[in-house]
Amino acid sequence: MEAGKIDVKTLCAAIAAIVVVELMVVAAVSGDLFHPFLILGIARIVETALIIAIVVRIGKGASSIGLNPLELTIGFKKGLIWAVGFGIVAGISFVILSLFGFNPLDMIQVQLPAGIGVVMMYVIISVFIGPVAEEVFFRGIIYGFFRRWGIIAALIASSLLFILAHSVIRGVPVPQVVGGIVFALAYEIEGSLMVPIIIHILGNMAILIVSLIF
Repeated sequence: MEAGKIDVKTLCAAIAAIVVVELMVVAAVSGDLFHPFLILGIARIVETALIIAIVVRIGKGASSIGLNPLELTIGFKKGLIWAVGFGIVAGISFVILSLFGFNPLDMIQVQLPAGIGVVMMYVIISVFIGPVAEEVFFRGIIYGFFRRWGIIAALIASSLLFILAHSVIRGVPVPQVVGGIVFALAYEIEGSLMVPIIIHILGNMAILIVSLIF
């Protein structure tokens, strides 16, 4: 992946946009007019749109965050291949952990909210909207900016911020740690943001399915 695609101006503008939207989210949630999940979903869509607009208007274009319109289809296909490979490795790892007396489900299960309508909103946000927004920011912007100092620096910075952005109640946030590393490597190797987006979407979908079943 080419280094230096995201400059300081683009980074600052993207962070400023995120901060403004998040402050609006806090105000909207405290107003108690709409369900928090609905507010969160709209906020993530707005943040994604703003970041893309920023890189197009003042940055180096959508291709600078791996969203070249001409390569989206091939990125989607590569993302599916990566997701299958990731799933196979995760499955083997789970079997090995089980043989040593560990319950791997404890690391990935999530507590689903009550109510069918709320669950549907949660699924839409966590499986589709959230992954796109997170990859655009953490890999497209953060990884892209720190890439000027090498792959390791970009991987650590983007993965660490990705982990800190998620609520961690106790223990090591294994899904976020592994996900942050895999998403960054996939982006580095393939150069298309569609690859980590697809891996992220299918990974979150798998976690939700497991949580529903078990």
